[in-house]
Amino acid sequence: MVTKLSALIAAIALLILNVRATTVQGQATLQQGRLLVLSKGDLTLSVIDPVTLKILGKVPSGPDPHEVAASADGRTAYISNYGAGRGGFNTLTVGDLVNFTAKPPIDLGPLRGPHGMLQAGGKIYFTAEVAKAIGRVDPATNKVDWALGTGQDISHMVVASQDVKRLFTVNVQSASASVIERAVGRAGRFAPAADDDWTIASIKVGDPSDDFEGFDVSPDGRELWTASPRGKIAIVDTISKKLADAIDAPVVSGANRVKFTPDGKRVLISRLSGGAAPGSGNIIVFDAATRKEIKRIDAGGGVGGILMQPDGARAYGSSRTGVVVIDLKTYEVVGRVDVGPNPDGVAWAATPSR
Repeated sequence: MVTKLSALIAAIALLILNVRATTVQGQATLQQGRLLVLSKGDLTLSVIDPVTLKILGKVPSGPDPHEVAASADGRTAYISNYGAGRGGFNTLTVGDLVNFTAKPPIDLGPLRGPHGMLQAGGKIYFTAEVAKAIGRVDPATNKVDWALGTGQDISHMVVASQDVKRLFTVNVQSASASVIERAVGRAGRFAPAADDDWTIASIKVGDPSDDFEGFDVSPDGRELWTASPRGKIAIVDTISKKLADAIDAPVVSGANRVKFTPDGKRVLISRLSGGAAPGSGNIIVFDAATRKEIKRIDAGGGVGGILMQPDGARAYGSSRTGVVVIDLKTYEVVGRVDVGPNPDGVAWAATPSR
């Protein structure tokens, strides 16, 4: 009896230690990063501690901010100054994430209408809608060091593979998804440098009136999901470069952004407006394998940007009532942060060393 009691006590003690270790590990993951959220209304970028959900500081965003990305070291933010309806601006705001001040903006020259922002391979990639292109900034110089035309209308957001050998975008007015790949082993008359030799395959995902915009690529790089505010989902096989599925999904009417969970098992689609399915939730969760809806999350208002925490524990959505924190085990809202009116672009930044 004593032996069994001792074994039970030991098992309980081990369970407590495991729970504490998991909690400490989760806290450590959070403490290694910070949440960045743009407010279009206040023209600011809020820097948030994900542990306390307190705003650590704010950085001026420049005119018409839409999306944001942080340098790999977490010290600098890059914000797209979009200029929609005004011919497209041609600057990126540069923000100091240590001192919470603005630095001189980056002049993009003819790369007008910057929108989607992404840090990959230590560089900052951005879409330039008016120029029908994707550009890249080197944080070491804060200058554009590469650009590539997509040949498509309104290349809106950009995603990269982990090795940055493939880029992806969805082109709103061309109703297409582009798979952009580094060409390997091609010999040409001009012997192009590796950075200059790319192939582009653009796959039709619907009609221009569908306004496919938000998208994401599965962690294994094999599927691209994009959602239309008209209540449609298109899934592209990025290996065969063909449309794999077209789904009528009225529940995603008003769709804005799409995000895979880090394990690739779920897809979250945010709804910025009620569309044809009011009251059905502001974030819809799909099973990536079955492509079926499994959950509806009420975020208290239309949701624009979505961000996945790197460890897969939480998601963040820029709701019209504030940034909502979502537990990815229960898919329930567990927190909210007021960052000012009309929050939009969200990003994760490493905690910078001083």
